[in-house]
This record gives sequence, structure tokens and C-alpha cells, in this order.
Amino acid sequence: MNPGIKPDIQELLNRKSKEISDPVGRKIRIISNERAIEISIALGCSIRKVFLEALKLGICPYIYLRNRDIVSIDEQLKLSESTVSVIGAGGLGGYVVMLLARIGIGRLIVVDYDTFDETNLNRQVFSTVSSLGLPKPDETRLAVNLVNPAVEIIPYNEKLDKNNAYEIIKDADVVVDALDNIEDRLVLGRAVKKSGIPMVHGAVAGFDGHVMTIFPEDMDLEKLYVTKNPGEKAPKQMEKILGVPSITPCIIGGLEAMEVIKILLKRGKSLRNKMAYIDLENFRFDLFQF
Repeated sequence: MNPGIKPDIQELLNRKSKEISDPVGRKIRIISNERAIEISIALGCSIRKVFLEALKLGICPYIYLRNRDIVSIDEQLKLSESTVSVIGAGGLGGYVVMLLARIGIGRLIVVDYDTFDETNLNRQVFSTVSSLGLPKPDETRLAVNLVNPAVEIIPYNEKLDKNNAYEIIKDADVVVDALDNIEDRLVLGRAVKKSGIPMVHGAVAGFDGHVMTIFPEDMDLEKLYVTKNPGEKAPKQMEKILGVPSITPCIIGGLEAMEVIKILLKRGKSLRNKMAYIDLENFRFDLFQF
């Protein structure tokens, strides 16, 4: 190779990847995080770009090896090419982001105007003693980078409102509602209708929670949350009354993340036009059809 000519990414991937045996003895070519970082530095590109090109060549990023039999190389490529917007980076949103980053979503838009405080330590996965007082999206980005540096986190340290909602979510393939109040959920619901993007909605209170998937042509959140009776008070925010122990957002966030994967890969049966209501304390699962 001419020392004055920079190698292309495919050449570097072929040189720096290696063949290994997977846990059941099958041969597979992989690229490690360490080698991917070397390539990204050499070419001045993102690690995400390196992973994308590796997957196109049938080379499996080592971090995704245990995904391989349930998520094919082509499906892994699809996840790496995808953008998901997670609105809320607290209890629900933290678990959603963590799970989507580990399975390999390429870009995550994380929106939250709040900072971590001591009351978040009981349930918010990216909340630590050292992160108290710091913006949730920024701390989420740092934490994800330590787990999967191929995931691009785009942090928005601002409150979602009717003026910015559309611009924030318009480039996403799927939007996740991980908010904690009805007013902001309705703002988000209107923005996803306008953008034509599917949304996964989740909510938690105490040991209860629910999940549903809403496509633009489906029913909207106002059917759930807005009363049509004049003078009737809006429903109370039950999460404020009952609190949120750590178990509930973990499970509901996991179900939201799974709905995202099903939408992106067009697999399985989603909770479209259905709501799963879960009472963890009594181990009761109900499915409501809309």
C-alpha cells in the first residue's frame, strides 16, 4: 500500500476484523470495539459509521454477537441505521435508552429539561451520586458512550413544547413517550400526528403501568386523557400520588423498547390499537382493544 494513500474503510475492516467461533462453535467474522475505534480515528469518522460498513460486509460488531441468532445481520444493520427519539430521560426513558443502545439503535435523540436529584436514585438508571445536579440528556450520553460508543446520542436539554416538538422529532423513525405528565404527552401526541411518525406510549404509577403503540392514522392520546364532559376535572397524575419504585419503569421501559424493535424490524405483533395494562403487585396483565 502506498504510504501516501489513506486506506478505505472496507480495506481496514477486512484487515482488522477476525474470524472467531461463536458460543456454539460456528465461525463468524467480528470487529471489536477497540479495532473499530482505531478505524474511526484513522479515517476521522464515527464509530457508528464503522459498524454500519462492517455490517454491510457481513462482519458482526463483537458487541452484537449475542444478538445474532434472534436479530440477523441485515436486521442489525437496520437498527444501526435507525433513529429513535426518546422524550423523557428519567425513570422510563432511562431504561428505554439503555436497552435500545445495547441492542444497537444507531442514533438516539434524548429530550429532557431536568437535572438529576437525589430522589431519582431509586429508579432512574443513569442517575448516580456523581450525576446529581447535572442535565439528564448529557449524563445519558456519557453513560451510553461507556456501554456502546457506536450509538450517537443527540441530547436536547430543553422542555418539549408546541413550538419545538415537531423540529425535535421530525427526523426520527420512532418516537418513545417516556414523559411523566398528561399535558406534555398531549403536546407530543399532536407532534407525532403532524410528523407521521409512530409513537410508543408508556406510563407508570406505583406498581402499575401501561404500554401502547400509536401510528399516525390510529387513535390519539386525547382519547385516553382528555375528558369531554364540561366542568369535569382532568385526571390526577397518579405517578405523583403513588410514586414510582424501581421495578415498574424497568419493566414498562423494557416493553416500550420491544415495541420500538418490532416497529423498526416489522416483526411480531405490536400493541397497535391495543393497550397492555400491567399490575405487577398482583401479577395481572390486561389487554384492552381500541
